[in-house]
Amino acid sequence: MNKLLIVFSFLLLSSCVSSKKFNQLTGNFQESEKTVQALKEQNQSLKVQNSDAQSRIDKQAKDYEELLVKFKELESRLRSLQVGSSEEIARLMVKLQETQSDLQKREDILKSAQVELEQRSIRMKELESALQQKDDAVKQLRLKVMDALVGFNNKGLTIQEKNGKVYVSLDEQLLFKTGQWEVDPKGQQALSDLADVLGKNPDINVLVEGHTDNIPMRGSGMVKDNWDLSVMRATAVTRILLKNNAVESRRITAAGRGEFFPIDEANTPEARQKNRRTEIILTPRLDEIFRILENN
Repeated sequence: MNKLLIVFSFLLLSSCVSSKKFNQLTGNFQESEKTVQALKEQNQSLKVQNSDAQSRIDKQAKDYEELLVKFKELESRLRSLQVGSSEEIARLMVKLQETQSDLQKREDILKSAQVELEQRSIRMKELESALQQKDDAVKQLRLKVMDALVGFNNKGLTIQEKNGKVYVSLDEQLLFKTGQWEVDPKGQQALSDLADVLGKNPDINVLVEGHTDNIPMRGSGMVKDNWDLSVMRATAVTRILLKNNAVESRRITAAGRGEFFPIDEANTPEARQKNRRTEIILTPRLDEIFRILENN
């Protein structure tokens, strides 16, 4: 999530949300995004660390083999002594004992390094597996949403996968009349079809974002400006999704973005039309990834 985003109004649509609950939901969502963005970097770091550890193990193994050869040579020399001074024998015995002690230390270091490498490899494989499962879940979710909303293609609806999430973007013309927040019947049908998919996929969190253009809205009553309009539209969309009893209220967060996140910054009628939209962002839960991180 962009660090520079302006503070926006969040509403949970089942009831009024306390400030404490609002902050908790915002923090949870931001933490999930940060975790997803950091995991691949962490995996890459683990690969580098594993490579370094393997190099150290290879060097230790080489040193160990060289020392073992030296030890065997000393042992052979000692055994081959038929006649020699006691001092020579004593000197060789001391060398033999020192070499044997060094061998044991290197063997212990080698075993410890191998155990560390195995543990790192296991952790890396767990993280890679969890990330792959998440990526697969996103791909499958996108296909399910596309199948469910196929009748709305080229009618103000686009579906794309990016940043590990599925973005369902609905143009204003599909959902609302200008300056209004009551969802049109054709838009209600699209949202109902989407809710069917969400109901069958309970491990998906949902963020509904309302966006407006940059033309100031001067209203009164409940809706005074673009902030209010974007919030009311996000709220209206979420209420329709929640008509499906299989969709839990706690899975959905509604956000008003106002005019501050345009997809086209040109000051033209065409650009403003693109910017007047509602985005429904679908994110798989990260429970398995969090479990791996907590256990490590």
